[in-house]
Amino acid sequence: MKILLVEDEAGLILTLTDRLSSEGFDVRSATDGERGLSDALAESFDLIILDVMLPKRNGLDVCRDLRQKNVHTPILMLTAKGETLDKVLGLKLGADDYLTKPFEMLELLARIEALMRRSTNTNGNATDAFRFGDVSVDFRRAEVSKNNQPVELSAIEFKLLQFLIENRGAVHSRDKLLDAVWGYDAMPTTHTVDVHVAWLRQKLEANPKHPQFIQTVHGLGYKFVT
Repeated sequence: MKILLVEDEAGLILTLTDRLSSEGFDVRSATDGERGLSDALAESFDLIILDVMLPKRNGLDVCRDLRQKNVHTPILMLTAKGETLDKVLGLKLGADDYLTKPFEMLELLARIEALMRRSTNTNGNATDAFRFGDVSVDFRRAEVSKNNQPVELSAIEFKLLQFLIENRGAVHSRDKLLDAVWGYDAMPTTHTVDVHVAWLRQKLEANPKHPQFIQTVHGLGYKFVT
């Protein structure tokens, strides 16, 4: 498993590299946002650990740029204590999880394990492509089109759509979707699931108010129907 660590604190780089290497990970590091972005685009990684406060380009911008370039590698963001806005922005821009500094190494390892497991589960059953109505989904390229026109989805929107398609026909509670797609329950309420489902419907359904494919099962959750 290859990890890209984008962090500018020399002591933390040394500590994390030593511990993660002892756990069997191949760790590469970059000390500024520009280098981290170029490394992430040039090479394939299983996970990116990305600090928010970085020289040259901050971690939020790096995360946004990676997702815009269809890099869907799991991203674990490191945020300063009390910086709630950074956490919210990071998640909105496509980060998969966050960890507040200072943190315990055991918690970091647990977060990494969870992200790796979810990434394997999400990608393991995926077909190369899927079509419903006027919408085509290319899982391998992480591209979506409607009526042959590209549709811009955030990383979380794409993961949510992929999970629903791969598990179509089944009803998924909001808590289950949070765990399977976001991988944590740290948001104040499950309303975030409703918001992302609404965004998907707005972009993909012919009539978002009366969705044909991403359906609500009242009192239970959501299901994808073909």
